[in-house]
Amino acid sequence: MEPIMIVPILRAGLALADLATSILRSTRTFHLGMSRDETTLLPSVYLNKLPDRFPKGCNILLVDPMLATGGTVTAAVDLVKERGAEISQIRIVIIVMQISAVAAPPAIKKLNQRFPGICVYTGTMDQIVNEKGFIVPGLGDAGDRSYGT
Repeated sequence: MEPIMIVPILRAGLALADLATSILRSTRTFHLGMSRDETTLLPSVYLNKLPDRFPKGCNILLVDPMLATGGTVTAAVDLVKERGAEISQIRIVIIVMQISAVAAPPAIKKLNQRFPGICVYTGTMDQIVNEKGFIVPGLGDAGDRSYGT
């Protein structure tokens, strides 16, 4: 069995990481803290605990509960690739809180254009992303929902 590396995009991805480690054997978790500027919608990294190199042949679960514009997850995939991962090793998992996950077409389009062949697993697709980069109707802030803040 190939090792499974779990990379939650903090903070909202932590809820997924906890679920994944409870059902998957032989996992290692590497935290990636990213935030999105609410004006420019550009992501920035505030914590990077990725390994220097991902092992060849490992499976990488990049976990984030919502994909709206695709900017943060695209930047996260770039960081994982910089550490030696191939696109075929990366799976993007966006299921949170009793199988209610949301993605939007702009994020899926951006991922497919930038990383042909990447796998994305989502519970549902909402069709609208507003001018502030939020999914409509969406779930609100996934980190706030997960941690009651």
